[in-house]
Amino acid sequence: MLVPGVGEIVGGSQREDDYDKLLKRATGMGIKIESIQWYLDLRRYGYHSSAGFGLGFERLIMYILDVENIRDTIPFPRSNGSLKY
Repeated sequence: MLVPGVGEIVGGSQREDDYDKLLKRATGMGIKIESIQWYLDLRRYGYHSSAGFGLGFERLIMYILDVENIRDTIPFPRSNGSLKY
């Protein structure tokens, strides 16, 4: 979901579960199949489709409150040198 002034606040994806497509793509990209065989085997032996989405909470707050900088919406911002130990 895209909103003006902020950009994407919700994104989603679905994992590829077709063994042959994954094998062809990995081979085409020059990936050593042995290094991902465990992952391919999951797809070969009964993996089910999965999908999901994520909401960028700070970006949503940024849109609702019309804030220009996302750093102003982060409840616990990280900044260089702020950690005392």
